[in-house]
Amino acid sequence: MRCPFCAFADTRVVDTRAADEGATIKRRRECPHCGKRFTTFERVDELPLVVVKKDGRREIFNRTKVLGGLLKACHKRPVKRDDLERIADEVERELRNRLEPEVPAHVIGESVVDKLRWLDEVAYVRFASVYREFRDGHDFKAELERMYGDRERGKGLFEKREEQT
Repeated sequence: MRCPFCAFADTRVVDTRAADEGATIKRRRECPHCGKRFTTFERVDELPLVVVKKDGRREIFNRTKVLGGLLKACHKRPVKRDDLERIADEVERELRNRLEPEVPAHVIGESVVDKLRWLDEVAYVRFASVYREFRDGHDFKAELERMYGDRERGKGLFEKREEQT
């Protein structure tokens, strides 16, 4: 690390500590040439993740928006906030692990839908109905059939209920 005072190229580390709840490393350094001390901060340099919307617009990924959608889908459902935070974290981690600077919005939506499916079925259908833009009851029926895997057996969820009555 170059000294900011005399530009000497080789300073030494005197002290190292974690900062910002472990997200940053704070280093106290000393220049052997001029004797002055200074502090540096080391952190992972994350490139902004850009979301490409359906209409082609681009915006910076916002985890809060993902969490907001999850909260709306789980309104009045017995789902813990911690579970929703975990899903939002998993979605963001998956997106960043793709190592692509831009991600289509539908990739985010599908990731959320997939995770909600196993957390709460009602929240899953609520989120899917908005995300996939359901137009009528047939869209709900098709989604429920897909969710329960009844299409493989040739019977839908609603047909089974009608036979039971």
